Amino acid sequence: MTSSRMKTAALFLSIVTLQGVMLAALPPGAALAAEPAAEPATLTITFEGITQVSGEIRGQLFASEAAYGGKGGPPAAMFALPVAGGSVSTTVTGLAPGRYAIRAFHDVDGDGRMGANPFGIPTEPFAFSNNARGAFGPATWADAAFEVAGDTAAVITID
Repeated sequence: MTSSRMKTAALFLSIVTLQGVMLAALPPGAALAAEPAAEPATLTITFEGITQVSGEIRGQLFASEAAYGGKGGPPAAMFALPVAGGSVSTTVTGLAPGRYAIRAFHDVDGDGRMGANPFGIPTEPFAFSNNARGAFGPATWADAAFEVAGDTAAVITID
């Protein structure tokens, strides 16, 4: 065996031995991780500015721009909150920390759909997270998205 091959073999053996010693030092059941796992987040959503005390606030929470745009899977959460006053709240637990966006409407007549006139313009109140507004359509992901980590609150005016 040549000298350089012996040095390579010795280096490899040293690395393997060091890895074995490190793993043996771990307590039983422990795992090695590159980064600690993020704690699940909780999001409390409050809708305020409700002027008609009837029906329910229906909405969706999205965890990606693709899902928000209708091309990337289902919403992270959906909700239907009975309206009994000028504001309503809900809490979503167990979320992975990250960017989210909300879209919602006040189903005043209780038919389960957003009312619209013959031109497609909504006739029932609606809103997006960050109180974002769209131009001739829904608010963009960039305008509606916000960070969720730990205990997060989102207050949205629905009108």
